[in-house]
Amino acid sequence: MDTQEKQYFLDNPRNVKRLLYAFYTVCALSVGAEFFVKRYVEHPWEALPGFYPIYGFFSIIILVMLSLVLRKLVMRKETYYDG
Repeated sequence: MDTQEKQYFLDNPRNVKRLLYAFYTVCALSVGAEFFVKRYVEHPWEALPGFYPIYGFFSIIILVMLSLVLRKLVMRKETYYDG
């Protein structure tokens, strides 16, 4: 009998590289499309090139920092549920 573990899609480093290349390609196409698509903006800063990727990047950073603070507030000790 052969006792091999089940091989998942992301266990193969080659598949991870393929996904990263696909992600980078989609990101590059999105930024490139910004120069060809007319955007209708409500605020002047929305018209800046790359505004939405920069806004999203900093929003995620703030979200992660807030989650670290929140974790300290709500985290219980490992023995919390012990008698």
